[in-house]
Amino acid sequence: MKNTLENTLKNTLSKNPYEHSEQVRFVNWVKKQSLIDPIYEMLFAIPNGGKRSLRVGADLKLEGVKPGVPDLMFAVPKGGYHGLFIEMKRVKGGYLSKEQKEWRERLLRQGYEFKMARGCDTAIKILKEYLYDKEKK
Repeated sequence: MKNTLENTLKNTLSKNPYEHSEQVRFVNWVKKQSLIDPIYEMLFAIPNGGKRSLRVGADLKLEGVKPGVPDLMFAVPKGGYHGLFIEMKRVKGGYLSKEQKEWRERLLRQGYEFKMARGCDTAIKILKEYLYDKEKK
């Protein structure tokens, strides 16, 4: 545990942190916001990515895990959308996979907002705009 936390902290301080570090920063920001406004508690992670053993991967597939599903969901309807899905990426590099593009299109057709966030700062901006944009009331 300590090693993982140390690695995450070191990576967060690098010039181009990994997607994981950016998502951890964003989720921590959201947790702090939820102390002020409980609406932020409606954000949760969807653990579809990451490296796993073949056994765990097979078990998760049987449980319904699907490739390409976005990293985060904000389960609050706003501005005609049923909710917001966020796919996290590094600030520099990273792109949507074929499966992620397919999910984006499916979600948009079903009335959800989908955004790709290049890092924590972009994710914060996306969430604030979704919540507070005057056109989304």
